[in-house]
Amino acid sequence: MLRDEDRIFRNLYGAGDWRLAGARSRGAWDDTKSLLDRGPDAIVDEIKKSDLRGRGGAGFPTGLKWSFMPKQSDGRPSYLVVNADESEPGTCKDRDILRYDPHVLLEGCLVAGFAMRTRACYIYIRGEFFNEASNLQQAIDEAYAAGLLGKNACGSGYDYDVYLHRGAGAYICGEETALLESLEGKKGQPRLKPPFPAAVGLYGCPTTVNNVETIAVAPTILRRGADWWLKIGRPKNTGTKIFCISGHVNKPCNVEEAMGIPLKELIETYAGGVRGGWDNLLAVIPGGSSVPMLPRSICDTILMDFDSLREVKSGLGTAAVIVMDKSTDLIAAIARLSHFYMHESCGQCTPCREGTGWMWRVMERMVKGNATIPEIDVLEEVTREVEGHTICALGDAAAWPIQGLIRHFRPELERRIEAYRQRPQAAE
Repeated sequence: MLRDEDRIFRNLYGAGDWRLAGARSRGAWDDTKSLLDRGPDAIVDEIKKSDLRGRGGAGFPTGLKWSFMPKQSDGRPSYLVVNADESEPGTCKDRDILRYDPHVLLEGCLVAGFAMRTRACYIYIRGEFFNEASNLQQAIDEAYAAGLLGKNACGSGYDYDVYLHRGAGAYICGEETALLESLEGKKGQPRLKPPFPAAVGLYGCPTTVNNVETIAVAPTILRRGADWWLKIGRPKNTGTKIFCISGHVNKPCNVEEAMGIPLKELIETYAGGVRGGWDNLLAVIPGGSSVPMLPRSICDTILMDFDSLREVKSGLGTAAVIVMDKSTDLIAAIARLSHFYMHESCGQCTPCREGTGWMWRVMERMVKGNATIPEIDVLEEVTREVEGHTICALGDAAAWPIQGLIRHFRPELERRIEAYRQRPQAAE
């Protein structure tokens, strides 16, 4: 278990003051100037050394991503964009950072922005997060008034502005290039890559897009050192992570824990265990709705980190743990997710535009059993045709839940189909 002194988000449950005074009492904005005095290259090197991986879902090495930004300007300004468009079903970690610890994020924006030599930071927040946006804007105003942001930020001689932009609630805008399009006032549709945002991003300028949690942990890593961060978790899966635990547990919650904690320990220690006991567990979606579910047999021993979950053909994603007990109709649950991804597709790519709707319609028939056994294989084949053939990863996100269902619960699909065939109405 993670020691309390190693936790970064010390007001995750809103028990303390989220404003500047409260944040400072918990260590935020503590001599931030000394961090900036190290220089951009030293900051990036320390983040690289820590093996911090992005907390938004993909798990890309953060220090490496920062290093892609140009060290010398060609006349264009550079920007940092923080992705606070938290729209993945089951995921609510960034929301609690935004409303209960916003200054931890803002200090991270300054440090990360300085490390990448950016002129300003834009925080793109999900439109439905009204109270979170309100708290964050008040925190920004406090930081400006205290001289922590703006001209000569923290007395460092570095001028840095932070702007809050409210989105309109589109899931697709969580994809970094669709977010940039929306931020520019256009329709939220992903861009073709290359060029990547580090070369041509916001307003055609070098840009890095990072998740809220990724940016928020950076100052603490710099203060305590990469070696401290490396001691938490496992190699290449280091540090702390906020896990969102929901579904059929006794106490749904968010908790900051060490990467690599066993899933069973995470659920039983912090969420009060599975409703009806561990033996009542049927399946778990370990990383938000877009990753394949895992059956009870794997959940008994699996570790919660990027590499462990990839080895069992799932993923850590956003670390949103969705627990489903034996009362769950898994086929109906995946059909509901299929509808979500169909609804949220931007429609730009043919495989996604047509495939998500086709998969949802087949899944609705699978819920009733109104299908044939060979259609299961056809459904899986279509998921493979959608996966990896779209501009962004929404096609993958729509395909993977269905693949997980077929991989681990095909007998249930076949039983449902057989039961439907034996009903009197099936012969009508």
